[in-house]
Amino acid sequence: MKHDDSKILQEIQRNTRIGMTAIETILDKIEEDEFALQLSRQSLRYSEIHNRALDQILENNGEVYHGSQITDLMLKGSIHMNTALNVSREHLAEMMIQGSNRGITSMWKVIKHNQMATDTAFELAQELVSFEESAIEKLKEYL
Repeated sequence: MKHDDSKILQEIQRNTRIGMTAIETILDKIEEDEFALQLSRQSLRYSEIHNRALDQILENNGEVYHGSQITDLMLKGSIHMNTALNVSREHLAEMMIQGSNRGITSMWKVIKHNQMATDTAFELAQELVSFEESAIEKLKEYL
């Protein structure tokens, strides 16, 4: 597997894992069914993209992204701290939008630094960025 493909696919895995972990942590704090359903759909889409990146890595004998439990705990802890005093729908939506914006930025950085990637890896990265952008638009309704 090309180095550039590996880097892009690993970033897709990292990015989607963060999204799924954040949503899993936030779902317990949501009282509005419609908002919870929106985030659940978003998590499912992250999972689908994550699995497609994983499939590409495994098919090409590449290196799988291995997240750490410490990173997950830090993310969850940060979410719990940010929601200790405010669990309003607006605040949770804003947190998710900010996370998606960070995800888009990190994907673009990796894409720009790995220009030799194949179309398959690049297209999946573009799909994730497009999904994040559409998720932000949907989340704006909850602000």
